[in-house]
Amino acid sequence: MNPSDQKWSRLVAAARPAQDTRDTAAPYGFATRVAALAMAQERLSGSLLERFSLRALGLASLLALVCVAANISTVTSLFHEEAALSDDPVAEVLDLAS
Repeated sequence: MNPSDQKWSRLVAAARPAQDTRDTAAPYGFATRVAALAMAQERLSGSLLERFSLRALGLASLLALVCVAANISTVTSLFHEEAALSDDPVAEVLDLAS
């Protein structure tokens, strides 16, 4: 065995009987204070994911509005009765059959 191994063995052997006598319990009311502080502070800036998701939502909404604005004539023509009668698939099939 090397001398460094003997030193390590002595240190490990000396550390085994040592006991941890520290108090690991949180002080009385600690959880209540932490919760109160968390709720009292204003969040100046959200998380990175929150900021990017809100920007993506805004961009998707803007893109949806642009698409509706570009196709408004098609959308309005769907609500006219004349366009609805000419797009009747049953009438077209009957015209093909006769």
